[in-house]
Amino acid sequence: MTHHRSAWRNRWTFMLATAGSAIGLGNIWKLPYMIGVNGGSAFVLVFIACIFFVGIPLMMTEILLGRRAQKNPLNGIETLAIEANASRHWKYLGGMGMITGLLILSFYSVIGGWVLSFIGAAASGSFVGMDGTQSTANFNQLLASPLTLLFWHTVFMIMTMGVVARGVNSGLEKANNILIPALFAILLILLGYSMSVGDMSASFRFMFSPDFSKITPVAVLSALGHAFFSLSLGMGSVMVYGSYLQRDVSIARATIYIALADTLLGLLIGLAIYALVFANQLAPNAGPGLIFQTLPIAFGQMPSGSLIATLFFILVAFAAWTSAISLVEPTIAWVVENTEISRKIATTILGLIIWLIGISVVFSFNEWQNVTIIFGLNIFDTLDKLTSTILLPLGGLLIAIFAGYFMKNSHVQEELNLHQWSFKVWILMNNVIAPIGIIGVFLYLFKIIQ
Repeated sequence: MTHHRSAWRNRWTFMLATAGSAIGLGNIWKLPYMIGVNGGSAFVLVFIACIFFVGIPLMMTEILLGRRAQKNPLNGIETLAIEANASRHWKYLGGMGMITGLLILSFYSVIGGWVLSFIGAAASGSFVGMDGTQSTANFNQLLASPLTLLFWHTVFMIMTMGVVARGVNSGLEKANNILIPALFAILLILLGYSMSVGDMSASFRFMFSPDFSKITPVAVLSALGHAFFSLSLGMGSVMVYGSYLQRDVSIARATIYIALADTLLGLLIGLAIYALVFANQLAPNAGPGLIFQTLPIAFGQMPSGSLIATLFFILVAFAAWTSAISLVEPTIAWVVENTEISRKIATTILGLIIWLIGISVVFSFNEWQNVTIIFGLNIFDTLDKLTSTILLPLGGLLIAIFAGYFMKNSHVQEELNLHQWSFKVWILMNNVIAPIGIIGVFLYLFKIIQ
């Protein structure tokens, strides 16, 4: 079955789309609270090391696999396995990544719904004069209402699928060309505001004054898992975006730009958030509720706080939206390339499936909050830990092994087109450093479980 394959119009649109995939709730919701929970600067150092030594080489690998195969992850890996005279069973690696993306989107959409609801709350002035008790009660009230959560989960899914249904150029490309520049513009406004009214010096000390005593195995495990989550690795998104990439684009250069933009944005948001947190004598280790419980208190005490809060949650919504689009695209591409189903119908069917799974996540915060799956974790926490701690790193490990030990070096170099010394560095990082790091983390994880 032959389908016309879309392509990005140029390198810029590819970089914006891939940056949009990477820049999401992982940067704005998850990274700041993980920095707080894991001791600030210590976690930042480990996270940056994971991005550099594991994230960048594996992102290069995913892009080269996608561009060489020119197919969705499942069919693409199978094609490359045949080319390398390896087992066709490698195709299930692509399938695992696609399933991981869908599982992530099922809970990601619910959190995206929280963000949408907070835009309205911020714009209406609900945060003005809010104290800790009121903020906690406000957030708990949201979580306790399944109908409210379901409504916003539905709105977020419609937003996401509406873009995906329009295809690569009319949907993904146009959305990212608008949303990513807007995201950075809003971030600069927020950063400037935090510098003027927040405690930026305390924020800098917290994030960038190393305290090596706080670097624990748990912090390393969390940092590595988050590096995968932050760069959208191991779920097929980067691979399928790479399959739409032109041959004349440098994979290495594009990857470095994307990783730098993603990491820089996450750290700048962290600086902006903690400047406000410290200026208002709030706890930096508030956990997952940091932007939904702690920040509303800070916004409520600030001049023009309602406007800034509205801009902040719009920024979070844009970031979540661009990432959500990339989570479902690999599976949509597979359906379109392997069946007679149109993109719009495929998007509708898959959207409904993900929406239904998301309903169980909605109930895990209220009606089913006592329902546990594994290790005493509820549905939301199970999906989060399963994907970010196990499936994403496992996918990354297998991708590194496949490209490094099964594909021919000449085929890899044909896509990467690196100087000889640069190619040797990539081989060292992809074939040795990244796998050892991931395996080491898995061994520690199994030790904890036992």
